[in-house]
Amino acid sequence: MRLTGFLLLAASSLLWTAGSSAATRPRYGGTLHVEMRAAPTSLDPADSNQPSWFESRNLFDLIFETLVSLDEQGKPEPALASSWQAESGNQRWQFRLRHGVTFQDGAPVTSDAVAASLRRTNPTWKVFSEGEAVVIERDSPAPNLPAELTLRRNSIVKRESGKITGTGPFAVSQWESGKKLVLAAREEYWGGRAFVDAIEIEMGRNFREQMISFDLGKTQVIEVAPEQAHRTTAEGRDVESSAPLELIALVFSRDSQSPEDGRQRQALALSIDRELLNTVVLQGGGEPAGGLLPNWMTGYGFLFPASINLELARLVRSEIPHTTSWTLGYDPADPAARLIAERIVLNARDAGLGLQITSASSADVRIVRIPVVSLDAQIALGELAAGLGLPPPKLASISVDDFYGAENRLLQSQHVIPLLHLRTAYGVSNTVKNWRTARDGSWHLPNVWLAAEKL
Repeated sequence: MRLTGFLLLAASSLLWTAGSSAATRPRYGGTLHVEMRAAPTSLDPADSNQPSWFESRNLFDLIFETLVSLDEQGKPEPALASSWQAESGNQRWQFRLRHGVTFQDGAPVTSDAVAASLRRTNPTWKVFSEGEAVVIERDSPAPNLPAELTLRRNSIVKRESGKITGTGPFAVSQWESGKKLVLAAREEYWGGRAFVDAIEIEMGRNFREQMISFDLGKTQVIEVAPEQAHRTTAEGRDVESSAPLELIALVFSRDSQSPEDGRQRQALALSIDRELLNTVVLQGGGEPAGGLLPNWMTGYGFLFPASINLELARLVRSEIPHTTSWTLGYDPADPAARLIAERIVLNARDAGLGLQITSASSADVRIVRIPVVSLDAQIALGELAAGLGLPPPKLASISVDDFYGAENRLLQSQHVIPLLHLRTAYGVSNTVKNWRTARDGSWHLPNVWLAAEKL
């Protein structure tokens, strides 16, 4: 009896193990449904008129690719280029192309096509083909060119008869500008076919609409507002988050006009309770920021003051004979922006400063959100400066001291007051397997697969 019982137990155990393995083994097929707030009206990654959203970047990554990509540590690694080298002086670079890559229309990716794509987005560069390689010549040394080529605007795009085509793992099968995008997995993709057959993306959906669709089972991946991420997790939903990568800051509409104006800006920066903004308004969805780049990226971010110093703010305010009452603008479509604005007004009042909230497009100072678009600190700082209307950072080298000095000089302009770095968060259905949100908020959808629906 004991032997029979043992054999039955062993047999049932083997059956359970086999069934469990089958349930967790990756499978092909199915459509992944995604919703997002972004509503791009163009699928051209070089279109500068499109707002800079993390979700738009992720969308473009499904269709287009760059010569080089960055790993989790921000180091360049091969993508469409299998290797590269620079001549002495770093002004002339050669990128050797990967073999067997095609555009989504079946045309081969040639060095001529790659050179034409890069020339269009970088008219000041000299780009030409040289056999199976692409050569880029710059007017000045460009030691960080491989990392610069990872920016989405440098995606390799074939433009023909008003149509654009990429080399990514998915091809466009339906496109309704600003509303809906349907992508189909490419069988001939050089990196291997994706597991899912298709991805359907509904655009222009606010956070509330996305959550309703998610709870009704109509969509499998949604955005979650940073301030709602903790609550969403506590309610039993799976939430994937990135590192703090989106900068929220106060940006002035004009440069400082006088020493008194500069001191008033200093007093405002000292009066803001960033820790309270993060813990109360954003429910821990980010980190207080005194600098433009997050501390985890540079290692020196803690050197920029981010703590409230009301006593010093009042002292600086007392040295100003006449202060100006500023208007504070925000994006009405941002659910957290109004709450942040109200809290900043209260902080400023405690320091003896006058701020008045406005939803008008013109304001003396505005709350803005700008994504950190690269894991390479040098590229990220340059792109942030451009987005904030600041001059390009001047770097003598890539040492930590030079990076700190360059960022400090940008902050000393008093054109911007950093507030917070936010995480991007996504709600992911338990039917979606092998989902991973990278440190920079990017998706890796070719490796995602869908569990079979239960009958």
